[in-house]
Amino acid sequence: RHAFADRILAPLAAYDARHHSELLRTLEAFLACDGSWTRCAAVMHVHVNTLRYRIKRISELTGRDLDRFEDRVDFHLALRLRG
Repeated sequence: RHAFADRILAPLAAYDARHHSELLRTLEAFLACDGSWTRCAAVMHVHVNTLRYRIKRISELTGRDLDRFEDRVDFHLALRLRG
């Protein structure tokens, strides 16, 4: 289970550590907001364009697409296993 979470989330954790960014926190918030761009941006106190940039970066780093249900489930499970 931990290998599954590490495989999915390790690129984001490494990026966050190198760049002092919040991709993991953004991913958690986006999923908690059921993929609502405006609600998530409000919760995170960022502009929606900032949120879009972060979600795009998450997709680039992981090779997963948050528009796909299967990828959202994988992210959700990985986050729960990690925490």
